Amino acid sequence: MTKSEFSIAIACGGTGGHLFPGLSVAEKLLQRDCLVTLLISPKEVDQEAVKSASGMEIVTLPAIGLQRGSELAFLKGFKKSYGAARRLFKATRPDAVLAMGGFTSAPPILAGKRFGAQTFLHESNTIPGRANRWLSWVVNRAFVGFHSAAGRLNNRKITITGTPVRATFRPCDAAACRAELGFAPERPLLLVMGGSQGASGINELVIKTLPTMAKLAPNLQWFHLAGPKDSEKVKEAYSALRLKAIVHPFFTGMELALGAASAAISRAGASSLAELAAMRVPSVLVPYPAATDDHQLHNARAFAETGAARMLAQDGATAEAMAELIVSIVNCATTRQKMQNALARWQSPHAAEEIADTMLQAVRLKRKPLNKLNRVNDLNELSNQPEEETVVGHA
Repeated sequence: MTKSEFSIAIACGGTGGHLFPGLSVAEKLLQRDCLVTLLISPKEVDQEAVKSASGMEIVTLPAIGLQRGSELAFLKGFKKSYGAARRLFKATRPDAVLAMGGFTSAPPILAGKRFGAQTFLHESNTIPGRANRWLSWVVNRAFVGFHSAAGRLNNRKITITGTPVRATFRPCDAAACRAELGFAPERPLLLVMGGSQGASGINELVIKTLPTMAKLAPNLQWFHLAGPKDSEKVKEAYSALRLKAIVHPFFTGMELALGAASAAISRAGASSLAELAAMRVPSVLVPYPAATDDHQLHNARAFAETGAARMLAQDGATAEAMAELIVSIVNCATTRQKMQNALARWQSPHAAEEIADTMLQAVRLKRKPLNKLNRVNDLNELSNQPEEETVVGHA
C-alpha cells in the first residue's frame, strides 16, 4: 500500500468514552499508512484529550447533544455539523467513516454516505445509545463491545469486538507508577475516577466515606480525579483527615493512574470498564443513575456477575457500605487475584486492530476493478467472516 492510500474519518467526540476508543482505532489505521481525520466536539474534554494525538488531522464539529428542551439548538447544531462535514469531505473524500457513538456521530456518517464512503459504527455499551440505534439502519457494518448490544441494533452485519483501548493500557509495575505519581511505592493506592468530566455523586460518597477509611485503612493512598467543579472541596476533605492524597480535576495519563492502583472506584461507562480490564484493576462500580436507558447499570452488572468488579448503586449508598467494599478488596490479595482473573476474560486486546482491518478490507473490496474472478474471491472471503463473533467473557 502506498502512503495515505486510504482516507478514514472517525467521529468520536462528546465524551471520553467515545473519544478514547476512537483514538485507539485511529492509531491502528495510522500504522496501516492511512490518512486519518478525527472529528470531535467543542467540549473541553475533547479538546484536552486530543492534545497528545499525533499523525492525524483533528477537526472540531459544531454539534451539541440532544436534551429535553433544547431540540431546536440540537437541530441547528446538527445542520451546521453536517454542512461542515460535507465541506471537509468535499476537500478530502473519505474512503470510510466510523462513528463511535454520541451526538457527533450522525452528521459525518450521513455526509460520508453522500460521498460514497463505506460507513461503520461502534457501540461500546450493553444498551446502544440513541445515535447508534438510529445509525445502525444506515451503516454498512456495526461493531459492538457487549454481546447483548448486538440484538438491539438494526444491522445484518454485526461483529462483537469488545471496546478498543489504547496500546499503552496494559499491566505494569505498580510501585514504579506510584513513585512516578509522587506516592510511596510500597503502600496501596485507591484510584477514584468519575469519567472524563468527574462525578459529583462519587465525590460526595467518597467524602462521606473518608472518616471511616481513615480508621480502617490509614495506610491507604488516594489518587482522585474529581472533575473541575469539585476539586477544591475534595482536596479539603482529604487534608482535614491528613490522608495522603493527590486530587486532579482531569488527568490525561490514565494508564499511569490505573497502573498505580490497587483498586478503583469508578463509573461504569464502557470505555472505563475496558481500561480497567486491560490494566487488571479490581473496582467498585457506581453506575451513573441518570445514564440514558440506565446503560451504566447494565454494564456494571455484566462485570459484577462475572466477579470482575463489585457494584454499589449510588442511590441509597452509605459510607459504611462503600468502606466495606473497598477494604475487602484492598486488604485481601486473594480477592484481588480472583477479580483480576475475571477481568482478564473481559479484555479485548485486538479490538482496535479488528475494527481497522475490517474497515480496510471493505474499502479495498469496493475499490478493486470488477474483475469477475477477483470479485468472487473477495466476496467469498467476506462471506466467510461470521456476522457475530463472541468475545470470550462477554455476557
